[in-house]
Amino acid sequence: MSVSSLQATEEYKILINKIRKCGRDIIAKHADDVDSKARFPTESINALKELKLLSAYVPKSLGGMGLNIVEIAEICEILGHYCGSTAMIYSMHMIQVACVTHHASESDYFKNYLKKLVAEQRLMASATTEIGVGGDLRSSICAVETKGDTFSLTKKAPVISYGIDADDLMITARRNNDAAKSDQVHVLLHKDQYQLEQISGWDTLGFRGTCSSGFIVTASGSTDQILPVPFADILSQTMHPFAHTTWASLWSGIASDAVNIARAAVKKAALQNIEMPPISAIRLGEVDSVLQTMRNNIKVATQEYLQLLKNNDSNAFTNFGFGIRINNIKIASSELIVDIVGKAMLIAGISSYRNDSPTSLGRHIRDAYGTALMVNNDRIMLHNSTLLLMHKEES
Repeated sequence: MSVSSLQATEEYKILINKIRKCGRDIIAKHADDVDSKARFPTESINALKELKLLSAYVPKSLGGMGLNIVEIAEICEILGHYCGSTAMIYSMHMIQVACVTHHASESDYFKNYLKKLVAEQRLMASATTEIGVGGDLRSSICAVETKGDTFSLTKKAPVISYGIDADDLMITARRNNDAAKSDQVHVLLHKDQYQLEQISGWDTLGFRGTCSSGFIVTASGSTDQILPVPFADILSQTMHPFAHTTWASLWSGIASDAVNIARAAVKKAALQNIEMPPISAIRLGEVDSVLQTMRNNIKVATQEYLQLLKNNDSNAFTNFGFGIRINNIKIASSELIVDIVGKAMLIAGISSYRNDSPTSLGRHIRDAYGTALMVNNDRIMLHNSTLLLMHKEES
C-alpha cells in the first residue's frame, strides 16, 4: 500500500505551491462558469493533469508520486478553496486510484494499467450505486456474466459523476448470476469497452460541475479486469475511509475559503472605523474556532487511517470502532460546513448573498448543503447505530 511521505521535503513544498498557483490562476478563474453552466471543469482537470496529479497516489515504482492519504487529503483541501466541483472530481478519482493501488497492483494487468494512468493521466469514474437497491453500496442487482476469459454486464446506475468525461470506469456487480446481492466484485472498464445511455440529468443546487447524471452501462471486457479481492474488502479497507477523509478535507477547503471571504469583510469594516472593532469581529472569532475544530478532527482521522495502512494489517479494518469514527467524520464535517458557511455569510453581509458579487458565497452554501446527501447521513447514522450495538469499546 502507498504509505510513503513527502510532506517534510522541499519537493512536496514545491508541489503544493504549484497547486496553489494553479488554483488561483486557473481553477478559481473558471469556477463560477463551471457552476452556472453545470459543466465539467475541463480547464481545471487539464491543469491537474499537467501537474501529474491524477497519478499522485500511484507508487513511485510504477512512475507515480507515491503520495500518502494525508498528502492527498491536503491537496483535496487546497482544491476545495478554489472550486468544490473540481475538488470533488479529484477526490472521487483518487478513491478509484487507491482501490487499484491497494488491492490489485500486484496483478500484471493492473500494474500495467497504473503505468498507463501515469503516462496518460487517465481520469477514473465510479459506478457503485444501482437503481433498485436503495443506495446500498453493498448490494448489486447486475451480475458479471463470464464466457471463457471474457465478461459482459449491464448496470442501471442512478449516478455516475463525470461519467461522460472519464477515461475509465470502476463498476460493482454481483460475482455471477447465481451470487448473492452482497457477493460483489469490482471491475475496471476502459472507455472503448462500455456504452453509456443517459437516463437522467444533473441540474442541482451545488457541486454542479461533477455532472453526476444517471446512465445504463453496457460493457464487456477481459476477466483480467476484475479486481482479485472481494468488493467488501475494497470498501472497508479503501473506498470507505479514503472517501470520507478526502471528502471531508475538500469540504474544509470550501469552508476555509468562506471564512477567508468573511475575514476580508471584517477587515474592510475595521478600516472604516479604526477606533471601534466591528461587531462582526466577534462572529469571525466564533466561526474560526468551528473551522479549526473541523480541520483538527479530519486530520486526526486521516492520520489514524494512514497508520493503519502503514501497519499493513487488513484485519484492523474489521474493527467496528474505526468504521464508526470514519462515519462520524463524514457526518460531522457535512454538518459543520453548513454551519461555517452560514456564519460566514452572516459576517460578510448582503454582498455574500448576491450571485453577482465578487464576495458571493452562493456557490459555497449550495455546495455545503449537498454534503449530507452524498451517501445520506441518515443511512450512515442507521449503520453506525447497528455497529455501536456490536462494538465492544476498549477500556
